Amino acid sequence: MGEERHLPLFETTKAKGKVLYRFSAVSVSVGICLIWVYRVIHIPKAGEDGRFGWMLLFAAELWFAFYWFVTQALRWSRINRQTFRDRLSERYENELPGVDIFVCTADPIIEPPIMVMNTVLSVMAYDYPPEKLSVYLSDDGGSEFTYYAFLEAAEFAKRWIPYCKKYNVEPRSPAAYFVSTASDDQSQNQKQEGDLAVIKKLYEDMATKIGNAVKLGRISEEVRSKHKGFSRWDSYSSKRDHETILQIVIDGRDPNARDVEGCVLPTLVYLAREKRPQIHHNFKAGAMNALIRVSSNISNGKLLLNVDCDMYSNNSKAIRDALCFLMDEEQGHEIAYVQFPQNFDNLTKNELYASLRVYFEVEFHGLDNYWGTLYVGSGCFHRRETLCGKKFSKVNKSEMIWEDKKGEEIGIHELEESSKSLASCTYEENTQWGKEMGLKYGCPVEDVITGLSIQCRGWKSVYCNPTRKAFLGLAPTTLLQALLQHKRWSEGNLQITLSKYSVVWYGRGKIGLGHQLGYLRYNLWAANCWATLIYSTLPSLYLLRGTSLFPQISSRWIIPFAYVIIANIGSFVEYLWCGGTSLGWWNDQRMWLYERTTSYLFAFIDTIVHYLGYTDSAFVITAKVADEDVSERYEKEIMEFGGSSPMFTVLATLALLNLYCFAWFLKAAITGTKGIAEVYETMSLQILLCVVLIVINLPLYEALYLRKDKGKLPSSVAFKSMAFAGFACICFKFLY
Repeated sequence: MGEERHLPLFETTKAKGKVLYRFSAVSVSVGICLIWVYRVIHIPKAGEDGRFGWMLLFAAELWFAFYWFVTQALRWSRINRQTFRDRLSERYENELPGVDIFVCTADPIIEPPIMVMNTVLSVMAYDYPPEKLSVYLSDDGGSEFTYYAFLEAAEFAKRWIPYCKKYNVEPRSPAAYFVSTASDDQSQNQKQEGDLAVIKKLYEDMATKIGNAVKLGRISEEVRSKHKGFSRWDSYSSKRDHETILQIVIDGRDPNARDVEGCVLPTLVYLAREKRPQIHHNFKAGAMNALIRVSSNISNGKLLLNVDCDMYSNNSKAIRDALCFLMDEEQGHEIAYVQFPQNFDNLTKNELYASLRVYFEVEFHGLDNYWGTLYVGSGCFHRRETLCGKKFSKVNKSEMIWEDKKGEEIGIHELEESSKSLASCTYEENTQWGKEMGLKYGCPVEDVITGLSIQCRGWKSVYCNPTRKAFLGLAPTTLLQALLQHKRWSEGNLQITLSKYSVVWYGRGKIGLGHQLGYLRYNLWAANCWATLIYSTLPSLYLLRGTSLFPQISSRWIIPFAYVIIANIGSFVEYLWCGGTSLGWWNDQRMWLYERTTSYLFAFIDTIVHYLGYTDSAFVITAKVADEDVSERYEKEIMEFGGSSPMFTVLATLALLNLYCFAWFLKAAITGTKGIAEVYETMSLQILLCVVLIVINLPLYEALYLRKDKGKLPSSVAFKSMAFAGFACICFKFLY
């Protein structure tokens, strides 16, 4: 038994393919250096045509090389981790800590209440002692419809949780589960089929009642009279101006709070923190900090999990996986949080707007090698004490007590009243909340700087990527949603780079160099815009002038360029290895281009404007619902534009610029004296690059000129982009 007790609760193994990858990386490094040599010794003389473009391309290649080197910190030595839940149960089943789960929502229109309730129900049904489970819903929209849905979900949970445990179902989000049973060919026994029909009917009734209330725009008087909690909206002014609304909907301490099988239910708490127009509420970070304080007064679980409202639990064992790291006898005392990947259940077969596949299947495994996984804001288990500012010290090991301390029990009304003040909008004044305690303020990606600050206090973090994904959410279903989401992420990361929390100086001496480079991989997203813009415009523009910016195809100097291009196509193999498709990889390349020429460009500009003092940071919520025709086009993998946006104007202008340049060049080559063969010999790489940019933009040309549906680009964008692209080509051809 003594030996068994010291068997680790998790193991770490090296990822396969390390030697092959390192050989490839070293050879690519040699190719990059040779490209630099070529640029230096073949630079056009002063006054010679192409000198300016040559210098800009060289600058872009220097940046790409630097960024590629930074990325190697995440790929050079990747690891995998495996948990042993059976060992955890054998040793600690009776000593498991309390877990407080936070679900955050902010707008009942773009985050429908029924979707939020599916997430709430999925985490209520975890395979975990219910008396040690507390679920908190933070409603920053202060919506009585969300509150009503929460009450209905609490009632439905009395039947849903026993059903999940009786048949050990996965996933435990009702909507997702019913979809899976509809497509499941496995036979079920007659008893389960009957129970399934009953529970599905109950869910549909609940969804109908919630949907009807939202459509009517009011809660019926009959429902209001049954629940005193609705009286809290009597003094409600708006979602930006109201007092704290807090209700313990299910009190886990109450002996009468039982499901239909007579088992204890998890504690369930609704919170709409106080908001006043004159006081900044700090977006999601402020909501999380309010939840940390309120939960400490109600349940005070030692472990905290936060999930986005669309990110339902897909694996009922996830808490136990996290505890295998945190409760490990040898290393657990050093670990502050366990981050799970963000996966999505609404992706099309070929991932039209790309996904985070490579980040979470490859790069985060490399970051985990430094015990330094990023906190990405959802699907993360934290020790409460580390979020509250505790520093790590080697004596912590003896202090790691997981048992929950039970204070003096007070009545539910008194508990609610004493907790309200913790969510007031003035509570944090003259305190360390948002600075040294809780999630940090002042940045659109508050999660990243919070995780970094925890690691800089000496703590480690772990990445857990089990075979059955722990959480599934909703990916953007339109191009604009995807671009705006990446704009917010890249803008926030660039703000970190330029702030006191920059990993370059904030992490110096606190975390390793490789770990710092891993953070820079994401912090410098936005800075990629300029090099990408140079490479996607200048080579094509110089086709107009017949000026070559690359070596001839017969020159030996073509070899390093060709090798780097071919080696980087290794990303195709990597994408397939991660479970993607060939067309999915091509879509990923298109989004790579679109994000860098729009999301990152606007993020870079907005960040500079922000630091000049002209704008404040804003938190943009990604819509979780789409119109029926938009959803239909998304399922058919037809790219959705559908509106006018500066981002679309930039994309269309760049696409048309390359098309115009190639058409002009082709005409000149056919009618000129040199002939196509000779022109191809001198400008093959430029032609190739221009053709690739044209092919990758085929969906955009289609949206400009061929499509008739509502998802096409509006004529205003077409006219503006045609004018901008044409003007740029004419100026470069005749005036430059």
